[in-house]
Amino acid sequence: MNDSPLLSCDARQLGRSLRLWRTLRRLKQGSVAAELGVSQTTVSRWESGLAAPSLDEQQTLRRLMAARLDSAADFELGRLVERAPGAVHLICDLSHRLLAMSRGRERHCRLPRSELIGRALWCYATPEIVAQEARLDALGWYEPAPGAVEFDTGASVEQDMPIVPSRMRWVRFQLSDGSFVRLTETISEGGHAARLRTASPAVHE
Repeated sequence: MNDSPLLSCDARQLGRSLRLWRTLRRLKQGSVAAELGVSQTTVSRWESGLAAPSLDEQQTLRRLMAARLDSAADFELGRLVERAPGAVHLICDLSHRLLAMSRGRERHCRLPRSELIGRALWCYATPEIVAQEARLDALGWYEPAPGAVEFDTGASVEQDMPIVPSRMRWVRFQLSDGSFVRLTETISEGGHAARLRTASPAVHE
């Protein structure tokens, strides 16, 4: 289990995300500054990459820009993920908070979906996931139309949401409110996955 702080992107990339989120919501820098308790100049410097928010400010920004499945279209997206045949889940790209999960993913878990929704998943990350997260900026993840990212991960099975040896795919896209989500899909599994399914408690039909 990885207990590192939730750092889903470089602090300066967080400022770039703020600019896009604010623009889509038609909010002025001054309005965001008042909400965060900082000056408009500070917000401007974050968005231009000239300054980085402090750790406390980063957490506040992540709460402000957290993805939620509030609109009808976004709620339906969550339902589509739940009905997906494979091992798929949807998280907030900033906080790693779980928004939706397919039955195929839930079958690997030691807790039912109802107890995992809303939980930040970063604590379950394998070393390979942590390393891939650190490369996202270089891969163009925070650009307007990023490509999918695929990589191999090892196992981390002694936890509520186990990760099996597998190849994973991440896709980033935007919700109707301007926030960003990440669709995480297991596209192939190692041999340990079958043993884990057999050993794990039956979930939650």
